[in-house]
Amino acid sequence: MGYKSLADCVADLENHGHLIRIKEEVDPYLEMAAIHMRVFDAQGPALLFENIKGSKFPAVSNLFGTLDRSKFMFRDSLDHVKKLVDVKMNPMSVLKKPLEYVGSSMVALGALPWRKKTGSPILYGQTTISELPQIVNWPMDGGAFITMPQVYSEDVERPGIMQANLGMYRIQLSGNDYVPNAEIGLHYQLHRGIGVHQTKANALGRPLKVSVFVGGPPSHPLSAVMPLPEGLSEMIFAGALGNRRFRYFYDEEGFCISSDADFVITGTVYPQENKPEGPFGDHIGYYSLTHPFPLMKVHRVYHRENPIWSFTVVGRPPQEDTSFGALIHEITGKAIPQQIAGLHAVHAVDAAGVHPLLFAIGSERYTPYQEVDRPQELLTIANQILGTNQLSLAKYLFISAYADNASLDIHNVEQFMTHMLERIDFSRDVHFQTNTTIDTLDYTGDGLNAGSKVTFAAVGKKKRDLLKEVPAHVAFPRPFNRMKLALPGVLVLDGKEFTNYEEEAMVIERWCNVLKDISMEGVQLLVLVDDASFAAATVNNFVWVTFTRSNPAFDIYGVDSFTSFKHWGCHGPLIIDARSKPHHAPALIKDEAVERRVDALGVRGHSLHGII
Repeated sequence: MGYKSLADCVADLENHGHLIRIKEEVDPYLEMAAIHMRVFDAQGPALLFENIKGSKFPAVSNLFGTLDRSKFMFRDSLDHVKKLVDVKMNPMSVLKKPLEYVGSSMVALGALPWRKKTGSPILYGQTTISELPQIVNWPMDGGAFITMPQVYSEDVERPGIMQANLGMYRIQLSGNDYVPNAEIGLHYQLHRGIGVHQTKANALGRPLKVSVFVGGPPSHPLSAVMPLPEGLSEMIFAGALGNRRFRYFYDEEGFCISSDADFVITGTVYPQENKPEGPFGDHIGYYSLTHPFPLMKVHRVYHRENPIWSFTVVGRPPQEDTSFGALIHEITGKAIPQQIAGLHAVHAVDAAGVHPLLFAIGSERYTPYQEVDRPQELLTIANQILGTNQLSLAKYLFISAYADNASLDIHNVEQFMTHMLERIDFSRDVHFQTNTTIDTLDYTGDGLNAGSKVTFAAVGKKKRDLLKEVPAHVAFPRPFNRMKLALPGVLVLDGKEFTNYEEEAMVIERWCNVLKDISMEGVQLLVLVDDASFAAATVNNFVWVTFTRSNPAFDIYGVDSFTSFKHWGCHGPLIIDARSKPHHAPALIKDEAVERRVDALGVRGHSLHGII
């Protein structure tokens, strides 16, 4: 739909039963986030909060809470946009089927950003940072954050909207050492578009102008989070997806302003000026802690008439950003396989916090004249995956061969892991990258942005049957002697808290020596956890605990392990130590008193009755 504003979108969703209004007064400290999460868990509607304590502005959330609702908002443009992305990724597709892409090409031409000169709705009024909804999602958050921003910056050497970047990076509005109403914090990694812009500005000793857009048509925030192909502007994509050109102008201070936004914060980032930002409850399911990040000195805060603040909540998946991911896959599902030769599919496992764990399927074509049962091309593909955009943040990559099972589903964790464990040879098929970079939000490594990666590659026929229930006669030695079956061939065990790596390495080595004498037929993977019952209760629990609480080079062991010419392997089951470590960030825990207040909104006569 060609929504002119966020208010148009809200009205359309409400008219079609996709949105409800929360009329009761709600507290932006924890309560709004708790309501959002409860409704999201129930696969409920979008939410318009009409009465926010301490703020005169209403707020909307859960717009993208289901894939069906997302597709409804873009029902008139989604197919054209899919083809537009396909053309950018694979220009030859136009030559092969030119008539199929004619309409989509016209959409792209009609989506060029439109520089407006007068009459912009965003100039209706101005406000201050402290008057905005001060939404705090989690108890240990360092302050209020913008969680659905569109952060705009330009290349200081090549200014203009066609070389600009629009990204979604969280913004801290209050708390820590920020001067109220004068300073806010930007959190982003330097490989992002805005990071490249800041690096150039720093080298020239020049300040970087930044504009933060909030609200506007839903195509705008989606464009800010999209992993678009090189050369496809976020503003063009927003115009194409929203059936409405991205309208903008520059104010008298030279800041780019989105005409259709509900709020715009303008500010300047000066070279080497940082302040502590965080903590913040993040999408891996833990807090990202306090670290120095760029400081933005606020110039102005614009708003349109009757504006609506837009926000989301992140935390342990699934959350609304899970649905974002589903929509992104809907639009760009073919894009990455076209970038990497031989890659059939790749999936960042949402339940594991997205970045820690990847599943992939690739071709194995290096020796077509003979049958080969060891990974070859898969390892080349794996290296390319781990060097591609946000996929490079992964710690664990499991990759299988397409020819071994053409119907293998990378979105089915149990099926994919079973396929891998039935075929993998841990003495040969485990490949580490040590002393490398990992996600800034991941604290399992030995420093910020520092950790390791591992690739598990499996090729060939099924080698073994996997254990499908714990045999009553098998007793594991202490200290890890309480076990549960998490997946076929996968046991989770608890019994001892983690102390330090030196002590635990000796404990696990002694434990492995005892395991050599125990029959473990059908067992391929042992995972040490804090609570085996919790880890084995669901597949989502298993992948979250296993892959968010371990650093491969530090936490992988093996029964009957060895090192030969720098290659590590093991002849018995592989072991992952996924216990919580002293240096890990704390997990996100909800406030029980706030949860009880949300319960009350579900009582008859209140806004959430029949939904939660």
